[in-house]
Amino acid sequence: MSPVDGTSRERRLRDRVPVRLRHHWKPAGALCAGLAVMLYAFGDARISPYVTSASRVEADTITEDVKGTVGLYDTSVKHSVQLEYKQTDFDKMMKEFKKDGTKDSIPADVTIDGVYLTDVGIRLKGNSTLMSLRGNRGGMPGGGQMPGGGGMPAGGAGQRGGKASGGNGEMPEPPAAGGQAAGGQAAGDTAAGGGQDGGDKAAGGGSAAAGGAGGGRGGGMTQYNLSADKPEELPWLIKIDEYVEGRAYQGEREISLRPGSNAQVPVNEALALSLIDGTGEPAERFGFTTLKVNNRPTAVRLMVENPDTEYAEAVEGESVVYKARAGGTFDYQGDDPSKYEASFRQLNKVGSQDLEPVMKLAKWVEKASDKEFAADLDKHVDVDSFAHYVATQNLLMNFDDMAGPGKNYLLGYDLNSKKFSVLGWDYNLTFSGDATAGPDDQMSMGGRPGGAGGKDGDTGGQMPEGMPEGMPELPEGAEMPDFGDMPGAPDGDAGKGGGGGGMRSGHALKERFLELDAFDTKAYQDLYEKFYASGKATKTLKDLAGQVTRAGVPAKDVESAVGTLRTTVTERAAALAKNKEVTG
Repeated sequence: MSPVDGTSRERRLRDRVPVRLRHHWKPAGALCAGLAVMLYAFGDARISPYVTSASRVEADTITEDVKGTVGLYDTSVKHSVQLEYKQTDFDKMMKEFKKDGTKDSIPADVTIDGVYLTDVGIRLKGNSTLMSLRGNRGGMPGGGQMPGGGGMPAGGAGQRGGKASGGNGEMPEPPAAGGQAAGGQAAGDTAAGGGQDGGDKAAGGGSAAAGGAGGGRGGGMTQYNLSADKPEELPWLIKIDEYVEGRAYQGEREISLRPGSNAQVPVNEALALSLIDGTGEPAERFGFTTLKVNNRPTAVRLMVENPDTEYAEAVEGESVVYKARAGGTFDYQGDDPSKYEASFRQLNKVGSQDLEPVMKLAKWVEKASDKEFAADLDKHVDVDSFAHYVATQNLLMNFDDMAGPGKNYLLGYDLNSKKFSVLGWDYNLTFSGDATAGPDDQMSMGGRPGGAGGKDGDTGGQMPEGMPEGMPELPEGAEMPDFGDMPGAPDGDAGKGGGGGGMRSGHALKERFLELDAFDTKAYQDLYEKFYASGKATKTLKDLAGQVTRAGVPAKDVESAVGTLRTTVTERAAALAKNKEVTG
């Protein structure tokens, strides 16, 4: 106050500065000056967050492991899963998914084989499989549809013979029980030798199959009639530790309920996993189960171990495992680790290891000359293991492997040998395509091996590789649209090694490896003996049919579904037995 008239007096500038800062202004001033110098000198420099720890310890450990009453993946017993959640949470989740495609978890209670767990997380799982839930016809992004109701083009999964064709479309829908929809339904007239569904299913997708058992083509495209009104049929990911940190059920943090239910339960995926399991390579465990959601009817589903931290830790050797993302790329993108997070997710040893090995591998594959690639491949990759992986995909007729649009693979980096191995997962598109395809043929979806194109990729007016038989020819001079740029499709341009963010095909490591013929023959012959010549595929399929029947699918539906797959397996075995390169 003014001593004369009592009015307020303006405070001096120094009086507005806190007393503590006035007493210590010199250190503060020096700090500000230093920051100014650093910003001037290094303002445009990028700081990359590398992990410097050499620890190999897994930081994300299980602290509460619920034991259960029977083995989760014991195929000799019946299983049951029940989910209970608030309808308002489900409605909100579906609204957000339909709006922008987000797949957020909602809280639920789950009962697994009589064991009750509260507060697990559940979310939708899948990519193109879920397109029908967003109101898209035919499973195509943006609601588009190929002539005749067909699916999308897809790249091959060949054993040898140069680079895959690399179709750049949306991933086709998975086959049901070996590639034929239950009841023989087909969208439009796309099926070759199958029935015709004259109704052209409304948005939400009907069942469709391209190619029946005839001609050795047991594969095609199945569009599941998914609906929010039938949550027991939706593909789900159950996350045991979503809301309770460190919790697991019998060592499992995540359980996947695969697409397809009842008569459409994917026996083909179970068969593929069974065969791989007998080769010494990692394979997810599985079991058939009934699923009940709230007060809805039960449905028979295939539950599969989802690759998570424990799955990665179980990989032979001391390895860091990286899971490729469907919308990612294998392109080298520089030395900033954050650039790779959209393409790979590290499953284990997070905090003690990082993405640097993947970055180095991508750089080497992209930069190495053909001579350097051939000479030094075994310094970067476990060649025998990789040959085993590539041969497996061809023998099991899986076009959607590491080079497929779904990018379904894991990279395992051995911390001792400093080499990578490639691990497969997600086999719901196995036993699709041409059962007569040999080791030199590219595997395609529902078509002839190697596709229908002419030389140098010229389609000559034909539909590209991977389209179902019976599809109309393109008009002369017409080109296939770039589905990656359609509304609802992932963004990004196609690039070397699989594209820049869309559901595109191709993988530089596999393509360059396939050009080196020296590594393939022995692995292919050995696996042919284990899968087909020994009769194991046929015997395993019979056992799986029993499991599906025990789970609750009527016997007539089991025979209908398994019958098509059995024909494909039989024709595959017969065709390979006639190939001298395979039998030696």
